Amino acid sequence: MYEYISGKVAEATPAYAVIEAAGVGYFINISLHTYSEIEHLDEARLYVHFIVREDQQQLFGFYTKLERELFRQLISVSGVGGNTARMILSTYTSKELQNIIATENAVLLKNVKGLGLKTAQKIIVELSGKMLELGASDMMLTQSPLDKRSAVYDEALAALSMLGFQKGASDKVLTAIFKENPTMAVEEAVRTALKRL
Repeated sequence: MYEYISGKVAEATPAYAVIEAAGVGYFINISLHTYSEIEHLDEARLYVHFIVREDQQQLFGFYTKLERELFRQLISVSGVGGNTARMILSTYTSKELQNIIATENAVLLKNVKGLGLKTAQKIIVELSGKMLELGASDMMLTQSPLDKRSAVYDEALAALSMLGFQKGASDKVLTAIFKENPTMAVEEAVRTALKRL
């Protein structure tokens, strides 16, 4: 029903946030990781999942779509409710959780407060295949900046070679430069490298 809620962060606690959008304050249950992303922000966008039951309606909000997708996968497992899923996502980052499920590490998963070994094993059995699919789509999202960086890197390396610098030394310096600033432009990278070579 709702994709995201974007607005002023009226209140933020480790368990919930109140986001004011168009004059309405939305009480949104959040994970610890989402809290750490929004606690110092004046405005935020949270991707939401709306749960409706006979006795209550709850909004759960997430800083990233990946975290929301993991939440949805978790609550699809019978016996795992919204609060348990949020507790799991507060204990582990999205990446850690993907790895735990993909490597079928039930012992590590059951470290989550209130989660027994049986439920942890159930989560792993039902979701281990889905983590690979999520991982693949996530890899695609992070692919383009790396490709762009490697193109810039190649160009900078070629420029330094043309200027007479040895490839080995240039490679070492450029690797360090891009580690410090992955979005650096070619000219800037070459200029910085010239100062260090």
